[in-house]
Amino acid sequence: MKKNMGMADRIIRISAAVIIAVLALTGVISGAVAVVLGIAAVVFVATGFIGFCPAYLPFKIFTRKPDAQ
Repeated sequence: MKKNMGMADRIIRISAAVIIAVLALTGVISGAVAVVLGIAAVVFVATGFIGFCPAYLPFKIFTRKPDAQ
């Protein structure tokens, strides 16, 4: 599994997950929306820490600099 996410991409994903968590914990979002966004937040955190996004593969997207590999 070759990393395909750059640092900015990873930071944005983890930040989005934190924002979703705060919104859910404060009650701003609830119900089905909170569940769907919660699942997305878990995926964002996982891909952010791993540095690999499987959704990028079919589109051949690499946000990581070639020399950083």
